[in-house]
Order: sequence, then C-alpha cells, then structure tokens
Amino acid sequence: MYSHTPKDFGQERKEMSDFVQKANVKRSVRTITTKIADVATLNTLVQGVIDTNAFQCVDHVVAGETHPGTSRATQSFGIRVVYENPTTLKNMGTATAKASTVAGYTAASTALVGNAALATAIGGDPIQDTEGEGYSISLNCHDANGEDYTVTFARKTITVSSYEDNAIVARVNTWANTKPALA
Repeated sequence: MYSHTPKDFGQERKEMSDFVQKANVKRSVRTITTKIADVATLNTLVQGVIDTNAFQCVDHVVAGETHPGTSRATQSFGIRVVYENPTTLKNMGTATAKASTVAGYTAASTALVGNAALATAIGGDPIQDTEGEGYSISLNCHDANGEDYTVTFARKTITVSSYEDNAIVARVNTWANTKPALA
C-alpha cells in the first residue's frame, strides 16, 4: 500500500482559513398567548405596520433603485380541511393547500370545501379546520441606522431577525405591546 502526501507531488500543504465573525446578528421571538384568530386579523396587523411605518423604517437606494423602508417579503397561508363522517363524526381524512396571497387562501379554501368529488373520494363532509391552519407574513425592514432586518408574523409568534441594534427589537416590542391580539 502506498501513501502519498501533497509534498510527494511537488505541492506544499496549505493551512485552511477559518471564518471570522464580522457582526453580532441577533434573533428575538415573542410568543403570543392566544393564537392570532385568522388570516384577516394577521393581514390587518401587518398592513398596519406598513401603512403607519410602525417600526420607523426608512426608504433606501440599492443599485440606483429606491426601496420602501418596510415591505412584504414572503407570505404563506396554509389551508386545512377535515373530512368528517356525518354519522360517526369520525375523521375520515384531510386535505391541505398553501397559498402565497390572502386572495389565494380565500379561493383555495372555497375550492377545497366545495369540492364534492374530493369529499366523496375521502368519504366525509368537508369542514375547514381554521384552528389547525398556519399563516405567516415576513416583512423586510430598513432601519435609519442602515441595518436591514426581518420581522416575521405567525399565528403564535413574532420573530425579529438579522438585527444588531437592540433599539430595533425594542421598537417592535413597544409597538406589539399596543396590540391586544399580540399579548
């Protein structure tokens, strides 16, 4: 058996570089006591942040293009329908879908609940299970100090991520304290 080292082939062995931390990026999560009731409530909360500039974000220019201080980044609205046997009240199955807009969520919910062929195939009456659904909306925010960060609203949590300055999460927390739905 032969053993060769890089030096055997005329190559010098080089030490590998290490990653060096350049920033102290943080993530904070607020757990909501009572789950946000529905898509409309979540959407209204988020739109209110954008409309009132609740986090005091500033517009900024990237590659010659002006971007708003706060903007929607990603959205996900999960739909869940349970098919229940009307006689035994037994769960016969479920159907789920995911939409990226409120309008898509509404249309998909209507389509799933109204799909008679699917209900027949599964063997039960369709009931939308809003308690079992998951929704989230993420906002991209640009702080006056130049930092970009993300605020993600979900049914049970609000997450502030990729920030360094604690004043950012303090502003989000101050705003959340004024919203009874986020207690």
